[in-house]
Order: sequence, then structure tokens, then C-alpha cells
Amino acid sequence: MEDVVTRDFICLMCPNGCHLKLSGSRDGRTVGVEGNRCEKGLTFVRHALAGQGRGQGARIASAGTRRIPSRATLKTLAAFWGVSFSRVRPDLLPAGSPERTLFRTVIEDRKEKLFVLEEIPPRSFPIKMRIIRTLEYLAGRGMRGIVPYLAGCDGGHVQECGGGLWQLVPFVRGVALDREAYLHETWRAEALARFLNELRDKSRGLPFFAAEEFFSIKAYIFALVRQIERHRPEIVPRVRQVVGFLERGFMEIHDGLPVGFCHGDYHPLNVVWGAKDLTVVIDWEFAGMKPEIYDVANMVGCLGMERPSSLVGGLAVSFVRAMKGAGAFAEASWKHLPEFVVALRFAWLSEWLRRDDTEMIALELDYMDLLIEHQRRLRGLWL
Repeated sequence: MEDVVTRDFICLMCPNGCHLKLSGSRDGRTVGVEGNRCEKGLTFVRHALAGQGRGQGARIASAGTRRIPSRATLKTLAAFWGVSFSRVRPDLLPAGSPERTLFRTVIEDRKEKLFVLEEIPPRSFPIKMRIIRTLEYLAGRGMRGIVPYLAGCDGGHVQECGGGLWQLVPFVRGVALDREAYLHETWRAEALARFLNELRDKSRGLPFFAAEEFFSIKAYIFALVRQIERHRPEIVPRVRQVVGFLERGFMEIHDGLPVGFCHGDYHPLNVVWGAKDLTVVIDWEFAGMKPEIYDVANMVGCLGMERPSSLVGGLAVSFVRAMKGAGAFAEASWKHLPEFVVALRFAWLSEWLRRDDTEMIALELDYMDLLIEHQRRLRGLWL
């Protein structure tokens, strides 16, 4: 196809959460869709583009629909783990992002036990295996809030079938978050802080991550800015203002901050909640060695993105104070927490740029400005 443009969507028409890749000519006459497992994916794309004022009159065509596994295939897959497949549970939605799997569904065995069956991209195999081993290690040290993936009958955690790679994990029921109320429910702060403090303790000696693999948000930001300068020059002035703020003190000390093992994407939506406590923490794809306060900064930043007023609300303030009161982290890490919150928003900005989500790009830049404008007030409340 000549003059191709591409972008991504996550289909929300059913629990499968297909990762859709769109391609089409710039004249808008045809949009090709890859990654959908059924015709609902095409419907989702049609409505999503129309909602953005795009694709009117365009032909939405599948470039190859993935087949949903048959009942017989699901039975065969379940048997790799010694599970007696009974039925699919389309009424149950697995927690967490579907973006890093090719297919996932909840299945039930003959004893009414529930499992999440996932097909993973072959390129993600090393990452998935490191996550599997990490969760095993933490669970073996008695850490709460961890549900390890299951080993198959042959001892392998990832099973190959029909050219695909599959993994299985118990399905954990949770209580849905009230997206308005939870931002001010301080009991969640204690649960979130308790988990992070336990992770800090139980991950000591973790053999699957080396200190030299340290993730530098400083290096990440500078690399991202170079890409923005090439591909999105219209937002360069605003981005440079934020970088200028970080260069006034944060950038020069960042790579010298104490390092520890971090979840990497710690926020309330990556938690399966019970009625009064955290049940399971999920989505470990970004786990690794990072500045020790990384998860705290990400959590606070995500709360504020949900609703800016929550930055000074009960959950955010109580969470930071609970972590600091527990004696977690060095004073240098706490000193630069407000700047770190700003810096980590570049990871989210990168995601919106990847998706070409103009609305979220603008919102993220506005949010960075807000965080910078209120640095002094946030520092006083949190620290």
C-alpha cells in the first residue's frame, strides 16, 4: 500500500482485548486492520475512528483475522497443566492490560476453579519467563499479594501449541474500584504502602535482575525528546519547558539515587482489590532495577492523572506519608520525589505519542505543567 500510516488500538468490544494495528493510505480510502480475532474488531475501529472525526467513508478491511481457539483446542491447552477444561467464562474479565498478550480468556475446570489462559507473543518470551521466575521467588519468600503462574505437567510454565506460546495463572476475583471514591479512601494507602515495603524486603537477593540493568528515566527522557524533535516538532516548545525544569536540579542527581527492585507500573488499577485490602498485584512487565522511589512516584502521578485534586487528597498524601513513616528509602530519594513524579510522566507521554492520541498528548503536557506549578505545595503536603 502506498504512503502508509499506522497506529494502534486496543479493542474493547469483548474481554479478549485484541491489540489492533491499523494501516491505510493517507487519502483515507482504505483502513487495514490486523490483530482482530473476530469481526467485532472491525466494528470497534469503525466507531473509534468516527469518534475522532476520521475515516468517514473509508473501507475498513481485515488484513488477517486471528481465529479464536476452539473448545477442543482450549481443552488440549488446559491439559498441559492437568486442568480438566469445562467451559469458557466470557462473563469474567481478566484484570490488567490485555495489550501484552495475543489472546486471553478465563476458563473454568470441572471443579469450578477459574484460570486465566493467555497466548503471548514469541518476542516476549524472555520477559515473561523473568516475570514467572520473579513471582515464584517472591511467593517462595512468603510475600503476600503475589499469584505465581502455574507450571505445566512437564514442569514448564510456557507451553507450545499450534505454533503459539501459552501460560496459565489462577483467576482472582476482585471488587471493582469506584473510580470517583477510591481516590480519597485512605485505607487503600496502608495496603499499597505495606505491599511496597514488603516488596523492598522480599526482593533482596533476587537473582534475575542485575544492578547494571538500572533504568534511567533521565536517559529515557533525552532519547524521547530527540524523537519528538524529529516527528512532533509542534510540541517541542512545551516539552523543552518541562525538561528545563528537570535540568534545574533533578537530572544531575538522578543517576546517583539509590537503586532497588521495583514493580515498574505500580498504581491502583494494577491491583486486584478485596473489600478492605489489596489481594493481588498484577502486570509486572516493567519490573526491574530502578531508583528506589520509582514506584512511589509512579503511584502518585497516576492518582493525580485520574483527578488532579487527588494529589492533595487522602489516598495520595496518606500513601506517601505511610512510606516515609516506615523509613523506606534514603533521604535523597524523598528530597526529589516531586521532580521524579514529573519525570515519570514522560513514559506516559511516550505511550500517547505511540498511539497518536492527540487528546491525551495535550492532557499529559497540561498535567506536567500543573505538577511543576504546584511543586512547592506538593512538597509541603507530602514531605
